[in-house]
Amino acid sequence: MAGRKQFDVDEALRRAMHVFWRWGYSEASIDRLTEGTGLGRGSLYSTFGDKSTLFRKSLLRYAQTYHPLYEQALSGPHANPSSVVAAFLRVSLKRIADPAVPDGCLLTVSATQLPALDPEGQAMVRAMIDGLRTSLEQALLAAGAGDQEAAELALCTLATNKSLAVLSRAGFSGEDLATVAAAAAKNAGAPPNRPTGPSGP
Repeated sequence: MAGRKQFDVDEALRRAMHVFWRWGYSEASIDRLTEGTGLGRGSLYSTFGDKSTLFRKSLLRYAQTYHPLYEQALSGPHANPSSVVAAFLRVSLKRIADPAVPDGCLLTVSATQLPALDPEGQAMVRAMIDGLRTSLEQALLAAGAGDQEAAELALCTLATNKSLAVLSRAGFSGEDLATVAAAAAKNAGAPPNRPTGPSGP
């Protein structure tokens, strides 16, 4: 039939997602996108729009693929905040260990290149990160953390998640990454160590 696409659009989007994931928005040139998807420029533009639009579609595809795994891990029930942190970071470690995908995390590499994105792309990146933070905080509250503790642990766990992605791209071993994740979970179960007032002389 005339005008019918002769390729799998969903598969082409998955491949485009991997290009942005591997190279980041700035280095994901149209040549790399056409090579990665197997599409010509005309097909790429007519199917997905310009580079910014394709990036946003790829980022959404990434979130639809991986964020439900985080939600499932957080759904519990969890006996304590430490188990929430451990469950969340296990999802990160499993994705990082998958040889079928690039190192790191598309959301993380996109956050590091935020100035290169258009305002809509920037808003998507921040909204997705904020969504993970909110989900973490809610799970920590359900596991018995107080309001302040849940807010602090959610932020620190999110920071650890992003650090794991960066370290994986720098070539750190799976064992090293597991050590970082285990330490974060262990620290989540430690009592707070905050000063209560001025120290004495």
